Amino acid sequence: MADEGLEDNGNAAPRLRFRSVLFICAANTARSVMAEYIMKRELEARGLGEQVVVRSAGIAPYARDGSLVSLDTRITLREDGIDISDEAKSISLRRHPEMLAQADLILAMTEKQALDLRKNFMDGSERPVYTLREFAGEKGDIEDPWLEGLEVWVACREEIKRLVPAVIDRMQENVATRADDLP
Repeated sequence: MADEGLEDNGNAAPRLRFRSVLFICAANTARSVMAEYIMKRELEARGLGEQVVVRSAGIAPYARDGSLVSLDTRITLREDGIDISDEAKSISLRRHPEMLAQADLILAMTEKQALDLRKNFMDGSERPVYTLREFAGEKGDIEDPWLEGLEVWVACREEIKRLVPAVIDRMQENVATRADDLP
């Protein structure tokens, strides 16, 4: 049996500062779902899929447990080789606040969502919340493709796909660095 943290060939397995990621958006029917499944695929491709739990939830007042993930999200992901169930459902963070406690890394799609999350869900906690772009080393938001044409949904997916590898790289770098030392 190999030592913990070592692969069978004796090389050290990648170490991660974050073992659970929570993506946040408004209703959890589009952007955060795309980010969740794109990150899961990228982690699997890097051999890290078993080491990180990735989830998503919505924080808007209209976010509902059990709403179907949008058809546009499912189509956009399917076109990229990610097939989620036609019965995939959204999660409301209001109904599942334990998800915050379980998450090592919280990534919102917009700065407004990050602020709303801190104000309405985190009860004065100093835990860091980042936007997806911020944690990837960029500025700006991931805009909501809702009520837009399929080309806008595809552009949103491609932007998330571009950012996720940088996020995973940051999750692995400088393992000894404390999470609150990040941007």
